[in-house]
Amino acid sequence: MIDPALWSGYKARFLLPEGRIVDTGNKGVSHSEGQGYGMILAQAAGDRRAFEAMARWTSQTLLRKDVSLHSWRYVPGQSNPVADPNNAADGDLLIAWALLLAGRRWGMADYLQQSARIRDSIATKLITRRQGLTLLLPGLVGFADDDKVVVNLSYYVWPAIDAFAVIDARGWGPLRNDGLRLLKLARFGPSALPADWLDIKGDRQVEPAEGRDPVFGFEGIRVPLYCMMSGRRASCDAIASYWTSLIRSGKSLPAWTNVVTGEVAPFSLSSGGSAIAGRLLGRHVPFDLNDSDYYSATLGMMNLIRL
Repeated sequence: MIDPALWSGYKARFLLPEGRIVDTGNKGVSHSEGQGYGMILAQAAGDRRAFEAMARWTSQTLLRKDVSLHSWRYVPGQSNPVADPNNAADGDLLIAWALLLAGRRWGMADYLQQSARIRDSIATKLITRRQGLTLLLPGLVGFADDDKVVVNLSYYVWPAIDAFAVIDARGWGPLRNDGLRLLKLARFGPSALPADWLDIKGDRQVEPAEGRDPVFGFEGIRVPLYCMMSGRRASCDAIASYWTSLIRSGKSLPAWTNVVTGEVAPFSLSSGGSAIAGRLLGRHVPFDLNDSDYYSATLGMMNLIRL
């Protein structure tokens, strides 16, 4: 659960009355991911009214007409604020999990049915068997061709996948099991860190994705978050070892690390990211309760959830 007072502060900074979570660090846009995070936090704080507003706005504005998945971005002030219909798998996972949690907490059959429809769409449209592995496509379009599949480990929302596997082991169990294999395969360079984006080629051949910076950073910080939320701290032992080595040498934890060259960002992890690192390392690292950056504040709030 989440302290209602902390949630109230978060809500005041990022939630509009109509139910839209605003990404303050990205020109005020909204994402399916942000809606999912907001719904999870509202449910954890017991704020049914805020949850209902977010669920309604998300369904009315982002839910596609052709499949029960959500367009990934809303840009206010545009003639067509949802110009890109492509989805983001992590946003859909978060929304489906939030609806499942809320449906159970408040006895709402409609939320449970919505969650089931989204889960079914993810299972049929985004979970694929390729290159010797069951994989999660990051979106409907643009991540798979004949010789490779592009994946992002931070899209594997482990507590959601675990919850869905309890309901449908045949559909979600293989994704969970092979996702854990990916966490072991995706360790690059002397730091043994995963790159945010990966190419899966051949038979379980995993490489940093071509055409993208080979960094563990802005997105990858969610890998240890979801591992800890699902009781899988050991799956992030390489990340913990890397961060521990930096601390022992008197260095701050960088916002990103190039997994090939070892180059690090000239600035440190955000407040929310630092709190996640602290939790992984067994240290209490408080985050800024008045953080005005949506992503950092959201990481910090999600890090407080104990399942």
